[in-house]
Amino acid sequence: MSSFIIKPSRTNNIDMKYRIIFYGLLGVAMEILWTGAGSMLRGDYSLRGVSYLWMFPIYGAAYLLEPVHERIRDLRWYVRGFIWVLVIFSMELTSGLVIKMTVGRIPWDYSGHSPYSVGGLIRLDYAPAWFVAGLLFEQAHDFLRKMLR
Repeated sequence: MSSFIIKPSRTNNIDMKYRIIFYGLLGVAMEILWTGAGSMLRGDYSLRGVSYLWMFPIYGAAYLLEPVHERIRDLRWYVRGFIWVLVIFSMELTSGLVIKMTVGRIPWDYSGHSPYSVGGLIRLDYAPAWFVAGLLFEQAHDFLRKMLR
């Protein structure tokens, strides 16, 4: 059972700070592109993309998932993608609950926006997006490994 405990990569504090910043910026940038594309699909050709300051540390926490990537690295891409969907849904649900308990509301509240919303915390119809995002974060992790060596 202890083999499934997620531990951060063994790096010094400077490397960890770079990883948090890198993943935080990458995640926020991806979210802005996603919401900007969504605004276009709704007819808003200003391509307005949005994010929340809460998202930076949430995406930055992706450095904690590097050991997961190492463990599943040899699996087929579609199995890894499915694992990332489950992991990301879990993180989104958990962080949403923590924020809701802390400040009383969820910045990305999906309630009323989709019949696939679960408590306003996650949207099951976003599974394909999280599938791709997980695989992209694998590439980002591999890039960081090369850059920080």
